[in-house]
Amino acid sequence: MGKGYFISKPLATIAALLAALAVITIIALSIVYSKEKAKNELKFNNGTSPVPPTKPPSNEPWDKYRLPDTISPQYYNITLWPQLTMDSQGMYIFTGESGVAFKCVKETDLILIHCHKLNLTLFEGMHAKLMGMHNTKAPAIGKTWFQEETQYLVIQLKGTLKPGMVYWLYTEFRGELADDLEGFYRSEYEEDGAKKVLAITQMQATSARKAFPCFDEPAMKAIFHITLIHDRGTVALSNSRDLGPESLKIKGQNVIKTRFEPTKRMSTYLVAFIVCEFTYTSKQRDNVDVLVRIWARKNAIAEGQGDYALRITQPILEFFEKYYNTSYPLSKSDQIALPDFNAGAMENWGLVTYRETALLFDPQTSANGNKQRIVIIVAHELAHMWFGNLVTLKWWNDLWLNEGFASYVEYLGADYAEPTWSIKDQFILYDIYHAFAVDSLVSSHPLSRKEEEVNTPSEITQMFDTISYSKGAAVLRMLSQFLSEPVFVEGLSTYLKQFAFGSTTYTDLWDHLQKAVDKTPNLKLPHSINDIMNRWILQMGFPVITIDTQTGNVSQKHFLLEPDSVVERPSEFNYEWFIPIKWMKRGVEQEQLWLLQKSAMHKSLKAGNREWVLANLNVSGYYRVNYDLQNWERLLDQLTTDHQTIPVINRAQILDDAFTLARASIININLALKVTKYLSKEREYIPWEAALRSLSSLYDVFERNEVYGPMQAYLRKQVKPLFDHFTSVTRNWTTVPAGHTDQFTQIIALSLACSTGVQGCRDLTKHWFRQWMQEPDNNRIHPNLRSTVYCNAVAAGGVEEWDFCWKMFKKSTVAAEAVKLRSALSCTKQPWLLNRFLEYTLDPEKIRKQDATTTIGSIASNVIGQPLAWDFVRERWEYLLNTYGTGSFGFARLISDVTAKLCTPFELQQLKQFQKDNADVGFGSASQALQQAIEKTTARIKWLAENKEPVLKWFLSETA
Repeated sequence: MGKGYFISKPLATIAALLAALAVITIIALSIVYSKEKAKNELKFNNGTSPVPPTKPPSNEPWDKYRLPDTISPQYYNITLWPQLTMDSQGMYIFTGESGVAFKCVKETDLILIHCHKLNLTLFEGMHAKLMGMHNTKAPAIGKTWFQEETQYLVIQLKGTLKPGMVYWLYTEFRGELADDLEGFYRSEYEEDGAKKVLAITQMQATSARKAFPCFDEPAMKAIFHITLIHDRGTVALSNSRDLGPESLKIKGQNVIKTRFEPTKRMSTYLVAFIVCEFTYTSKQRDNVDVLVRIWARKNAIAEGQGDYALRITQPILEFFEKYYNTSYPLSKSDQIALPDFNAGAMENWGLVTYRETALLFDPQTSANGNKQRIVIIVAHELAHMWFGNLVTLKWWNDLWLNEGFASYVEYLGADYAEPTWSIKDQFILYDIYHAFAVDSLVSSHPLSRKEEEVNTPSEITQMFDTISYSKGAAVLRMLSQFLSEPVFVEGLSTYLKQFAFGSTTYTDLWDHLQKAVDKTPNLKLPHSINDIMNRWILQMGFPVITIDTQTGNVSQKHFLLEPDSVVERPSEFNYEWFIPIKWMKRGVEQEQLWLLQKSAMHKSLKAGNREWVLANLNVSGYYRVNYDLQNWERLLDQLTTDHQTIPVINRAQILDDAFTLARASIININLALKVTKYLSKEREYIPWEAALRSLSSLYDVFERNEVYGPMQAYLRKQVKPLFDHFTSVTRNWTTVPAGHTDQFTQIIALSLACSTGVQGCRDLTKHWFRQWMQEPDNNRIHPNLRSTVYCNAVAAGGVEEWDFCWKMFKKSTVAAEAVKLRSALSCTKQPWLLNRFLEYTLDPEKIRKQDATTTIGSIASNVIGQPLAWDFVRERWEYLLNTYGTGSFGFARLISDVTAKLCTPFELQQLKQFQKDNADVGFGSASQALQQAIEKTTARIKWLAENKEPVLKWFLSETA
C-alpha cells in the first residue's frame, strides 16, 4: 500500500502557524452519523440467527484470531452483484455467491472461514453447503454460528475431513455497499450535474471477509475466478482481463455479466473488483503483450489528467523488470483514480487503486510537487507487483518487508522515469528523518514483531506505520549500500524466483542475499547478513555514534529523544548494532569502517587543526552522528566559508542531527542554532527543507511565548537573501525556475518570507488572491505557489476570503487543486471559522470521509486552531473511533496532529486524562500514537524548561 502522502510537514507546520502555508505536494492519509451507522449495523448482522453474547476468551479455535493449519484454499468462484441504486429501505446493497475449493491438510471436524458483516442467505437454518470433490464424500454439517469477535463463520462437522482430500464450501450472501471506505464499498461523485455511484474494494488488511467469505490471511493464497453482474452503461474491472461482457435479464432487470480470467495464485487482501462509469486512456507496452490503462472519471480522462501516469507507467515497469530480473507477471496493468479512497494507493495485483491526487495530473492546476508525488506513488505500487504480490509475507508482523522494500525502491523507479529530478536524494527527508522522529521514542517498536503480538484487525492496522514504511526502507537502503546494489539485486532476484506465488519471512531474503555475498570474492563483511541485519530488525530504535577526532575513538549509544527514559522492551542485542560508517576527511572520501561494539579506536578518524571529519556520507546508514566540539566548530567554519564543499545531503544531515541532538540534550542548543547561520548562503532545496523540519520543533514550543518574536526576526534575516534570489531569477515572481528542486526551494522562499514578514511578500500574495477573487474564472496564480498564496490570503482576510476559498473548493473538479484549497481553509485566524470548519468534517456532503481526519489535523497545525481541534477530538472521540479507528490507516496521525503542540504540564495532564477517560472506549489503531504523544509532550516540557532562556538570549543577540 502506498504511504498515502508526500508532504513537507515542517513546511506545512510553520506555514500554518504563521499563516503562510506552503505545501510542496499535498495529501495525507486520511460519515454517516452514529444513529445511522447503528441502524445499518443492525440491518446487516451476520447470519439469520441471533449472535450469541460475547464470551470471555477461551482456548477454542474460534476464539483465536489466527486460522488453524488444517485447511489450505485452492481456488474461489465468486459472483457479485452490486446495486448502484438505493433500495426501498434507503440502502445500497450487494448480493453474491462464493464457492471455495480447499484441501484438508490435517484431519479435522471444524471449518473456520472469515466472514464479517455479511448476511448468509443460502436457506433457513443453513449458512453454508459442504461437498466433496473428485469422488470424495464430505461429512455432514452439524451446526454453524458466527464468532463476532474473531470474525469467523464456524462450521462444526458430524464427521472429519480427511488429509489430502479436496472439498467445496459454498455460500450465498448479502451485504451493504456502505461508504465506510473498506471491504466492498461505494463512492459517490458528481459529473455534469448528475450524481454517480460506483462500487469499489479496499481489502487490505482484513476486509476481504466483508466482501465474501474467505480464508483471509496473506499466506492463504488461492486462484480467484471472479464474475461481476452490473448495470448497463457501467464497466466492471478486476485483477485479470475480462473475458467479454454478456447481456442478460435477471429478476426483470437488463444487466451485464462480466467474467474475468482466473487470477494468479494470490492473497485475499490483493483481490479487487470495481463497477463504475469510468473510462480510460491506454497503451500497449512496447514489444510486450501487457495492456496498460489509466482509469478515472470521464471528464478527468477527457481533460488529459491521466496522461502523465500513462507516460511514466511503462518506463517504471521496464525498470522493475530489469531490477528484479523477472518479467511483469500479469497480462494487464490497470490503475484507477477513485473519488473516495482511505489510503494513498493500494497495490491490488493488476488493478491498482489510488486517490485521485495520487494518479491524476492537470498541467493547468497541479503543482510540480503533485507530479513528483504521482511518479513516486506509482513506482511504489508497481514495485509491489513483484515484491509483495508475487512473493508475499506470511503474516502481518513482517509487514515492513513489503512496505519497507517498496518505500525504498520507489525512489529508484521514479528516478528511472524522471532522471533529471534527483529524486533519490530526497529519501533522507521523506523516509530516514521521518523514521528517526518516531524511532527515537521508547514507545517505538522493532521492525519485525513476534507473530503473537499482531493478531486483531486493530493490531494489524497499527503495523501500517512509519516504522514499517520508512524505517524499513532506510535499513534496506543501508543494506544495499554496504553490499553494493549489484549484489543486493542478485540476491533479490534468486529470492523472487524461488518463492514466486508463495509466502516468506524476512530470513528467507537474508539467506538469498548471503548466497549473493558468498559468490562475490571482493566483498568482505565482518559478520553474516543475518547477524548484521537482525540487530536492525529485531530491536527498536537506532544508535547515535560519537566520533572524537582528537583521539580517533568512535562509540555508539541507543539514541532516545528523552535520554532519561526507561526502555521497557528488552533486546537480546542489548541495543548495540553493527554499524557501517562511510566518511570523509576534509572533503575526501575515505575507506568504509565498521563499528562492531560499544566503542573502538580508529586512528584514521583523528583530525588535525585544519581538518574536519564528516561521517555517514549521503546518510547511507540509519544512525545519527555526534562529534567532539572542535570538529563541530570546524564543520561550521566550512559551512560558513564554502558550504558547497560538503555534499548537499550532508548539509541537511548536519542541520537535522544538530537540532535533534540538542533536543535530546546531547549537545548545546546554541551549537545547533549556529548551524543555521550559513543558510543565508544556501540555495539548495534539501538543506532548506531539513532546516524547516528542525525549526518546526522550535515553533511547537515557542510560538506562544516571548521567544517567538526574536525567532521570527532571525529567520527573516536568514531567508531574505533566498527571497531576493528568487525575486531576481523569476523576474519579480512572474515565472518559476526551470530546475525541479529549484521550484521547491522557490516555494520555501515565498512561504518563509511571508510568514516572517519580509518586506513586500504578503502584499504580493494578497494582490494575487484579490485578483482571483475579482476574476474567479481566471486564476493566474502559478500552481506551485497556490498553497502559499491561498493560505496567506485566508489568514490575512476574514469571512469574505474564507467563503470564496470554500466556494472554489466545492467547485473544483481537480483533486490536487481541491486539496490546496481545503488546506488553506485551515489557515484563518478567526476561531469561529475554524470551529465551523471542524463541524464540516462531520458532514460527508461537505468534507469527504477520506479527508475528515486530515482536515482536523490541518486545523490543529494552526496555533489558533490547535486548542479548538483538541477540544473537538476529545468531545467526539467515541464517534471518531467508531468511524475511523479500525480501518483507517491515517487514524493514528490524527492523535499526532492534535497533540503536536502540547508543551505545558497542564496540557500533559489533559492528555493523560483523555487516556484515562476513554480507557473503556479504547483507541483502536491510534493506541500506539497516544503513547507516543504522551512521551513527546513530556519531552517537550522538560526541554522547554531547560532551553527557553538560552534560546531567547541567542536570538536576541543575533538580531540586535
